Amino acid sequence: MQHTLATPVTCQGIGLHLGQTTQVTIKPAAVNSDRTFVRTDLGSTAIPAAVAAVNQTQLSTQLGGSDGAQVRTVEHILAALWAAGVDNACIEIDGPEVPLMDGSAADWSTQIQAVGTVEQTAPKTLPELSEPIVVREGDAYVLAVPASQLRFSYGIDFPVAAIGNQWHSWSPNDGDFFELVAPARTFAMAHQIEGLRSQGLIKGGSLENALVCDQQGWLNPPLRFPNEPARHKLLDLVGDLSLLGVLPTMHVTAYRASHNLHVQLARQLATACVADVLASKTHSRLSL
Repeated sequence: MQHTLATPVTCQGIGLHLGQTTQVTIKPAAVNSDRTFVRTDLGSTAIPAAVAAVNQTQLSTQLGGSDGAQVRTVEHILAALWAAGVDNACIEIDGPEVPLMDGSAADWSTQIQAVGTVEQTAPKTLPELSEPIVVREGDAYVLAVPASQLRFSYGIDFPVAAIGNQWHSWSPNDGDFFELVAPARTFAMAHQIEGLRSQGLIKGGSLENALVCDQQGWLNPPLRFPNEPARHKLLDLVGDLSLLGVLPTMHVTAYRASHNLHVQLARQLATACVADVLASKTHSRLSL
């Protein structure tokens, strides 16, 4: 069955890229309304948390509505909602970017777990994936294959000893997302920071909300996990793929990927799952 929040939750903080302070209130929503953002500062219509609404993927995922309103860096809050089983929610925000909080999804997960969810009266539509799908760019890729259980695996490779080549794999059957994935923070390479800021990016980034690494090591240890960067990338993947709504049972493996590749895979999954549903319905009618 579908679920929504039991009561509203509110958080406030600074956005990673624009550096603006915004407040977010996640409210319960009716069945089949899905997760939507509403820019209260603009009085705008809903911006759907859906693959079709993605309009930018440079170092974060941005959604746009039919009236031109936009909301940026949505992946962490969406990952927390998906992991908590929240299908329907109205996410009110009074600015253009979701707060980064401590760089992870821990604050969102804590707030959502504190109020809990309620079961609603409509069932979920469960999509199926029948064939593998892969999206590549050079040696970076994201691959989805049908599987007996939902699983995410992520590999990264950076030319600094503190990060190097590391992997993390997680399934809901392995343990709580809140404990094993949500606390993993975003990270950056020290030598890239000035260049990114000159492009108008990471204006709100700091040593309080992001891990920073140079050739000598981490500037703000300790890490929460030995492979915290890989876990954070897995967190981003979950948030981006959650734009599908309900995920098919599959194993998604990503290596050196990006928000752009995540979203490309989500778009192909959306098309493939719709095709599978239509084929299944056609087969059922022919069988009759």
